[in-house]
Amino acid sequence: MSHHSGTPVVLELQKVGYRPRGADALLSDLTLHVHDGEILVVAGPNGAGKSTLIRLIAGLSEPTGGEMRLGGKPYRDVPITERARIIAYVGQSEESCDRLTVSQYVSLGQLPHHRTGGREASARATDEALALADLTRFAGRRMGEISGGERQRAKIARAVCQRPRILVLDEPTNHLDPLARGELLSLVSGLGITVVAALHDLTLIEAFASHVALIQGGQLIAHGHPVEVLSSERVRAVFSVDMHRMQHPVEARQISVLDIPIEGRFGAATAGETAGPAAPSAPHLHAVATRG
Repeated sequence: MSHHSGTPVVLELQKVGYRPRGADALLSDLTLHVHDGEILVVAGPNGAGKSTLIRLIAGLSEPTGGEMRLGGKPYRDVPITERARIIAYVGQSEESCDRLTVSQYVSLGQLPHHRTGGREASARATDEALALADLTRFAGRRMGEISGGERQRAKIARAVCQRPRILVLDEPTNHLDPLARGELLSLVSGLGITVVAALHDLTLIEAFASHVALIQGGQLIAHGHPVEVLSSERVRAVFSVDMHRMQHPVEARQISVLDIPIEGRFGAATAGETAGPAAPSAPHLHAVATRG
């Protein structure tokens, strides 16, 4: 499973596996590569191994089989300090210190450069990251005083302040409302750097990603462009739901729709109506995302 691009390969995984001591393998014989500038989304059902793969790529865990290469070098031959200047990671459950100001928190991204850059360079990088994430007006506020969406943008800004070549994200849109999800992914896609992200919401992937790695049961089952990988047949087989691509009713673009069955006692009553007896078939929730 491969694809071709005109840009260099920056990340390679060859038959990578991960098996915790005394447990079953979480990843097995996974081979893929990422080109410079690509946005790769890692998708799969719960328990597929998405977060495990993301942690391996971020360098937070080491594979128990196979080899990973960064810029053509084995990971083990890239010093941790150098790796920190290449890869920035934002986890789904990491907590920021509420006592830090937004500016102080974002400036932590400069830690890998503290020996090579000066105070002025660090301040400039912080200001630029704040502006990029539209957080300049919150620079003096405490992290505990801003909204969840703003906190997530601050995490991205801290990663941007690290000046990485590869940004690795684990479920960055978790706990965000629909508009905040779109704004966050728009921010990330506009960075112009290589991105590897685990995403749970299939309807966001086509608008955001250039490529998708679909994993199930710890194995890579498809890797390529979103339209090819996330076919209706494959989504049904892997996620047990139906995904449809439909023409937007007004604009010249398509929208992705997930048809998710919900079995409830209120049937298909619309908002404002009094629910009658349960409908004979389950109603469905339609989750929609626009495609850029």
